[in-house]
Amino acid sequence: MKLFALNTSRPFGEQVAKALGISLAEHEERDFEDGEHKARPLVSVRGQDVYVLQSLHGEPGHSVNDKLCRLLFFLGAMREASAQRVTAVIPYLAYARKDRQTKPRDPVTTRYMAMLLEAMGIDAVMTLDVHNLVAFQNAFRCRSHALDTRLLFGTHMLARCDGPVVVASPDPGGVKRAQGFQETFQTLLGRHVGSAFMEKRRSEGVVSGTALVGDVAGATVLVVDDLISTGGTLLRAAEACLEQGAQKVYGLAAHGLFVGDAGRAISDSRLTKVIVTDTIPPHRLDPTVVSEHLEIVSAAPLFAEAIRRIHEGGSLTELLEAPG
Repeated sequence: MKLFALNTSRPFGEQVAKALGISLAEHEERDFEDGEHKARPLVSVRGQDVYVLQSLHGEPGHSVNDKLCRLLFFLGAMREASAQRVTAVIPYLAYARKDRQTKPRDPVTTRYMAMLLEAMGIDAVMTLDVHNLVAFQNAFRCRSHALDTRLLFGTHMLARCDGPVVVASPDPGGVKRAQGFQETFQTLLGRHVGSAFMEKRRSEGVVSGTALVGDVAGATVLVVDDLISTGGTLLRAAEACLEQGAQKVYGLAAHGLFVGDAGRAISDSRLTKVIVTDTIPPHRLDPTVVSEHLEIVSAAPLFAEAIRRIHEGGSLTELLEAPG
């Protein structure tokens, strides 16, 4: 087995490699004066089971599109170098939010991403808490390994929930995700966990809808989503829950994009704490906001164990589901 991590995702890749008990395979990335680039492995991958890790979030000096091109070309180079099996490990999968046509002639970028990755000859793709699981699974013809944060966040939150607990989705589209977390957390807690969801409508960037469905009075509410962008959706849900008598509200999301005025939303007193994974470093937030209002749970051990199980023919279902 060989695990590569492209340069912008190397810190996360090193954590995955450490959890696997291996070293990252060496590679070279070169940038040219005209803006082009190339990457190649510095070790043989002939006949190897190869995993290439790259998280597709934008950051200063590296756009989403730049990272995508580097990943695609490197995956192609693995095939050229006669790798036996190639898996694209993409902790945060960009362009996954546009999974259907909501207006005439809309693109369906989830499907286009699948077409691009498959054109490089990959055998499988792995990601964490993709925006729409059904769209993700239907878009790819190769194997699609969808990891999730149910056990990761559930274990992390156990000590915080000694009274009534409700798991809430900030919009109707996330109800299935919240329901999955609710069922897992209920198993971990060994007692009943309630459910709720917020009304939400979005048109041309304008969000509306304030109704909260579900009983949250006197409860600790865990608002579960796949990502936090500006934080506005999370804050709306927290406000609605507190108005209906919730004791405290936590925000849980796999990916913290934290764009725009997210720092203000994350540090709002209506949110007890916001919990994310390390698939995206919180580089857009002020360090004070990060230290006082954000908790980061590493997803590297989860990816490491998933890679180990795929390599050895083990079960991902057993990895992701709560025992009992």
